[in-house]
Amino acid sequence: MSNTPMAANPLTRAVLEIDEYVSGLGWDQPARLFALVDTARLRAEQPSLADRLGLGDESENSGLTPIEQDEVPTGKPLDEFLATIAWPDSVAGCALAVERLMLPPSAEAQVPQGLDEAALSKWVADHPDRQEVRMTVAVLRDGTRESALRLREKDSPTEVLTGSDLVPGLAEALAATFED
Repeated sequence: MSNTPMAANPLTRAVLEIDEYVSGLGWDQPARLFALVDTARLRAEQPSLADRLGLGDESENSGLTPIEQDEVPTGKPLDEFLATIAWPDSVAGCALAVERLMLPPSAEAQVPQGLDEAALSKWVADHPDRQEVRMTVAVLRDGTRESALRLREKDSPTEVLTGSDLVPGLAEALAATFED
């Protein structure tokens, strides 16, 4: 993708490529799941698929190619859905892009006690300091992680925050999809 930094490692490039792709679809999107496959292996083992994906015979052989999976069901909690996934050996990693509401740490002390999940969600949605964020989290089979966060109010490729430990709970849930 055009805005993906070439100096970044392959996992960071894949996360930013997914972030850019999902960003192009606009906000208020459902969660999107991606398999990450070794680009060189994909070219060697499935050349027709590589051609359809526009991978060609580029000299870059250390990259990861994101392949979007079927739609993530909306009627099931995300953690329950992820617990049903098993990847074939050809998949090097996976990534998920999901939108959520966030509050600043200063709002934590304001959370009313005793709210159930629905009431808490409503309270967060009504909070004046809430922020809409898109999180793109990826993990490899070896445990390597990367994330990208994009705030709706700063929706620009130059305002995307990256780091390996930005969304640890989601990274752990994705990593569990590779466990036997």
